[in-house]
Amino acid sequence: MTVTRIGALSLAKVMGLIYGGMGLLFGLVFSFFAHLGAAFGRAFEGASGPEALFGALFGVGAVIFLPIFYGLMGFLAGLLTAALYNLAARAVGGLELEVE
Repeated sequence: MTVTRIGALSLAKVMGLIYGGMGLLFGLVFSFFAHLGAAFGRAFEGASGPEALFGALFGVGAVIFLPIFYGLMGFLAGLLTAALYNLAARAVGGLELEVE
């Protein structure tokens, strides 16, 4: 079996979803550390008001922004990857797969 062409939009959607999920995971980790830093700042330095609020909003923003950003970048990377693969497969014949 030889893969001679990949649907660009199909690959872009799959990669966008995968990268969006990775962005959510990274955003959650980033948010956790941002909230942890804000909590330590309040505990040890007595930070309150704008400083503490900024740390909390920065962490929440990561959970919203990173999945969108990563998903969009994954989508665009999928489009580019499929286009480049299709050009290369036309030149060399495609990718051979052995399946049972």
